[in-house]
Amino acid sequence: MDPQEEDRILIEINRDLGYPIVTGPDLRAELRAFLGDRDVRRFVVLCDAQADVERLARRLTGGIPGRVGLLPFALGEKRKSLATLERVLDGLIAAGADRGTTVVGVGGGVASDLFGFAAATFMRGVPYVHVATSLVAMVDAAIGGKTGVDLPSGKNLAGVFRDPLAVFAPTNAIETLPFRHVREGLAETVKHGVIEGGDFFESLEVLAPHPFSKWPWHALVTDSAKVKTMIVADDRTERGARELLNLGHTFAHGIERASAFRISHGAAVSLGLRAAGLLALRAGRFSDVDHLRVLALLALLRLPMTMPLDPGPVFDAMQADKKKRDGRLRFVLPNAIGDVEYGVEVPDRDVRAVLKRMTAPPTDAEVA
Repeated sequence: MDPQEEDRILIEINRDLGYPIVTGPDLRAELRAFLGDRDVRRFVVLCDAQADVERLARRLTGGIPGRVGLLPFALGEKRKSLATLERVLDGLIAAGADRGTTVVGVGGGVASDLFGFAAATFMRGVPYVHVATSLVAMVDAAIGGKTGVDLPSGKNLAGVFRDPLAVFAPTNAIETLPFRHVREGLAETVKHGVIEGGDFFESLEVLAPHPFSKWPWHALVTDSAKVKTMIVADDRTERGARELLNLGHTFAHGIERASAFRISHGAAVSLGLRAAGLLALRAGRFSDVDHLRVLALLALLRLPMTMPLDPGPVFDAMQADKKKRDGRLRFVLPNAIGDVEYGVEVPDRDVRAVLKRMTAPPTDAEVA
């Protein structure tokens, strides 16, 4: 992808959502210019306390006029809670933040959800900018204005829709991630590939056998973000088609919760994509060929496809899914690569059968 094509896509993203999504290898100058152009006189930085993330947060924001504090917090899915939210809000007060203070959040998917929720609720809402440091945040979590925390009864059950002022995706941060985290972020990109189909899915198939050092991360992040942006722009508060972005996630959230979050979100999404494909096969709406293409891509990316949990607790955990209506689970299922449908109801017996199948690895009998 040449620079002009990159610029064209970024302009499209800006027009669709009304706020910029800026990608590039090092975005300190862009962040400084953005805050300056909007006359941001006071801002507080919230960041994940992981050493690489905190170091990046200090480097990106150090020396920018108006920074009145940098507050690191230990995060992770187990800490994506109301208790952590309270600590973040207390930290903003201690830093002297007020209704004229902008919050800049730096971190991955959990940081995006949690810090965005904090900004949306602090003094009934202050401006928010997110700097995404993980692949999953760059292509998914930071885009679209979803914020929130988990409750003991389920994932993301408390939160609000609140758009950021901007999202910055410094793609050089991907180079600091452990390979496991990169692969798990790619699960969301595969999800976008199944939704979009065509050239995007095929590009992932071409890239998958190559070492990550050879991947064009800037182009990949931009293209994947474009898929999410186009869907979100038509359904900002998930009243309809935005549910497409939950492909595999009804299973994934149940798997995460049943594992007490020992299974990461990215790994659970990979498992959920296989499970959604199996459920679509049972419903007669997905082809053997397309299902095997998705499995082959997951295998090339060395993403998990076998669920190391008993099916019963996973099924029980799935009952807290936000897409449930009138007491019934509703699924996002593929009809083909590039053709995905939301709001699909299926018998519980089929869901249980898929969960049982998920406890064994894929075999030649997967589509039998």
